[in-house]
Amino acid sequence: MSIVTNKKALHDYFIEDKFEAGLVLEGWEVKSIRGGHVQLKDSYIKLKDGEAWLIGCHISALSSASSHVNPDTIRTKKLLLNRRELDRLIGKVEQKGYSLVALNLHYSKGKIKADIALGRGKKMYDKRQTEKERELNREKSQLIKQYKRI
Repeated sequence: MSIVTNKKALHDYFIEDKFEAGLVLEGWEVKSIRGGHVQLKDSYIKLKDGEAWLIGCHISALSSASSHVNPDTIRTKKLLLNRRELDRLIGKVEQKGYSLVALNLHYSKGKIKADIALGRGKKMYDKRQTEKERELNREKSQLIKQYKRI
């Protein structure tokens, strides 16, 4: 069950590999995410000291949060991945043109997980070509619907 999706990542990158990673969250962050107060639009993933970190994910604090908690809305969050996955990602990200982006947050067995992807950046002409293909597919499906009605 998806909580939030990063549509901008699919627009800006060719997705090559996907991974599922756990998140290290605080209690108020879990409550806010369950309430839908999270945004992945400008988030990215940085590999540092052999660990993966989610940067730029905005989680708004709930008004009903405890008074002794001092929430940091764009705190850097650690991602939990296997050593094999981390080694593979480190090798790929060092190649030119590859980067790591967060695709979505979802529930998996009651836990909040993040789908992260290894992506290659799109050029402007690639984005236009993708948009043309999407429109063409939409027109095809509309014509097929009209044909089936007749």
